[in-house]
Amino acid sequence: MKKLALALAVSSVCALSVPSNSATAASMETVEAKMTASSAAALARQDMYEAFGDKELKPGQYLWRDVPASAGDERVVVSLGDQLAYLYRGETLMAVATISSGKTGHDTPTGIFTIQDKRPMYRSKKYDNAPMPFMQRIDDYGIALHAGFNPGEPASHGCVRLPSAFAKKLYTVTAIGTPVLIGA
Repeated sequence: MKKLALALAVSSVCALSVPSNSATAASMETVEAKMTASSAAALARQDMYEAFGDKELKPGQYLWRDVPASAGDERVVVSLGDQLAYLYRGETLMAVATISSGKTGHDTPTGIFTIQDKRPMYRSKKYDNAPMPFMQRIDDYGIALHAGFNPGEPASHGCVRLPSAFAKKLYTVTAIGTPVLIGA
């Protein structure tokens, strides 16, 4: 019952945050959006155990299972506390990966976002032309999901770094407008 209530809350917040006539949407960093994202992150950890068993991932690892496209639309849930990213298709957890989020002073923002831009290879305009393979930008300031060094702790300038193989697969199943919920 809790999962159903959260799913309805997440889908309604996401629906409200994504204008139907726009390919890019503003992020929602309100208190309510942050609470919704944090709740989604907490439930995702439970879903991980149900889907994959009692597995602990080491930095740079991920788990992926096939879920039919008919299961629904994709969404990404990021747990900054667990340093994990979760991919859902509909209400079914499809994948989980370790991440490296923003270090102190370069905190990764929390709330509800959408993928605004995707590029298979991109270079940071802010940080010495740093490579950002499989970049999926989620805000107007350069924060993105992308492949990168994954030491098992926050170490980025605010982006969500993903294991390379996971970032490549994630890139193929998401689209402009895919919701990304980032919780504490």
